[in-house]
Amino acid sequence: MPTVLALTDAQISTWVASFMLPLFRVAAVLMTMPIFGTTLVSTRIRLYFSLAITVVIAPSLPPMPEVHALDLSALLLIAEQIIIGAMLGLSLQLFFQSFVVAGQILSIQMGMGFASMVDPTNGVSVAVIGQFFTMLVTLLFLAMNGHLVVFEVLVESFTTLPVGSGIDPGQLWEVVGRVGWLLGAGLLLVLPAITALLVVSVAFGVMTRAAPQLNMFSIGIPLTLVLGMVIMWITLGDILNQFQPLAVNALQLLRSLVKAP
Repeated sequence: MPTVLALTDAQISTWVASFMLPLFRVAAVLMTMPIFGTTLVSTRIRLYFSLAITVVIAPSLPPMPEVHALDLSALLLIAEQIIIGAMLGLSLQLFFQSFVVAGQILSIQMGMGFASMVDPTNGVSVAVIGQFFTMLVTLLFLAMNGHLVVFEVLVESFTTLPVGSGIDPGQLWEVVGRVGWLLGAGLLLVLPAITALLVVSVAFGVMTRAAPQLNMFSIGIPLTLVLGMVIMWITLGDILNQFQPLAVNALQLLRSLVKAP
């Protein structure tokens, strides 16, 4: 007589929870983090990546709480995973946007604020120098295997911040507080170039007082633009030393958010 496989609702709920709950956290990270979370990567591809990563890491994750599909507790657990994943992705976005802010500040200072282009990753118009810094920091981040560190922190988060443990409001406030860090980091990145351009502007002001017949609008703007490009080219030689501490701080923030050692 053939053996009948009998499955209870509790067993089915446990199997579904062991895959679906991690999937929501992984998908939220991939939907909000830089590089993978941009419009250059379609939503379908990001979903496929989320499914593949979840299938790989699911066997090594700690036991998941029992979930009943029609209960309010299941929706609360799903919302918790989405918030945690979005918190990790948006925290990493702050690190990338600091370079965009640096490019915007430098563009305005050197007179290239009007030169903008469509950013294919976000679909908005940004300064050309800001877009250049975005591409530069993306390549540096991938070259230093920063994306692998992010995935490592994501997997560790299921142990240090297990499903159903709740969200500490202080963690959310920590992310909000990093907005000030964003502006400060963007300013520090281009502070040498801004200082040099300020000296150039003061020199043009002295020349205008000494020789009023010179048309500074026809001479100063092109010269400031050319000198700004030269200064930016010189300061790019030290971009790696500026990138490393910011990247370390951003990745340490991710670990502190999930309470990883």
